Amino acid sequence: MSPKSANLAIMFADISGSTRLFEVLGDSNARAIIAETLHALTDIVHTYGGTVIKTIGDEIMCTFTTADDATNAACQMQEDLDEINTTQDADKPEIKIRVGLHFGPALLEGGDVFGDAVNVAARMAAQAKGGQIITTKTTLDLLEPIMQASARFVDNAPIKGKKDVIQIFEIIWQEEDVTRMAAGMMEDVPHLEESSMLLEYRDKQMTINLDRTGVVMGRSQTCDLPIHEKLASRQHVRIELRRNKFFIIDQSTNGTHVKLDNAEESFLRREEMPLTSNGAISLGKSFSEGPTEVVKFTIRR
Repeated sequence: MSPKSANLAIMFADISGSTRLFEVLGDSNARAIIAETLHALTDIVHTYGGTVIKTIGDEIMCTFTTADDATNAACQMQEDLDEINTTQDADKPEIKIRVGLHFGPALLEGGDVFGDAVNVAARMAAQAKGGQIITTKTTLDLLEPIMQASARFVDNAPIKGKKDVIQIFEIIWQEEDVTRMAAGMMEDVPHLEESSMLLEYRDKQMTINLDRTGVVMGRSQTCDLPIHEKLASRQHVRIELRRNKFFIIDQSTNGTHVKLDNAEESFLRREEMPLTSNGAISLGKSFSEGPTEVVKFTIRR
């Protein structure tokens, strides 16, 4: 049977510094951690509709039907590992992965994948450092505009067997610095009527006002308001008070759903919107799905 041809996103995710893991932890413990990490990466691949082709030592090779699915999966991989590194004991070595991906024509045969796209994706992984996601300009052009805006040019890389160099980009998956506040922003507006927002989640309440001008919500326990939602990113979304108005800013992989009173549900993904009335927020899950981890907010003038 002749091989089938298809346009696919090919991804390689390689555990960086695995040699040091064996030196620090010993063979048995290091092998167990690598196996556990590859298992976690496999779960993420399946979550985004991908297929694991094979694992090669400390590396996983997988495919996706779209460049967006592959990129979102890569971001989720990095976020989840970053969360583990942040919360684990300080004496344990960090687990980081290098991710390379490329979308293009590939041949499928006998459960394996071959072709130019595979070679380019492997080259992207080789270009990456621990904690990085590297892709090509042609793949970047296929992504949603929001994701394109989260990338930066890295270099022009020569690819073996090709005459021309390939432009390579890094996908910036890290959420923005959540400590960024509008320092001094209120100084030139001396006569504002003070506004506040009450946030309510489970048995917790938190107020945003001129004393606390921003709140970060997400899966991480380091957030101002930790949310127990599996689809939430580590630092998923923040709400800021600017010039007496409230804004919600999504900085996640799965997006944020906002339901203002007497209005249709809004969906944000790496963008922001003003909060002009009372309502509710769901991290990563639409209100039509009946989310249980909902944050209610009330604006007070």
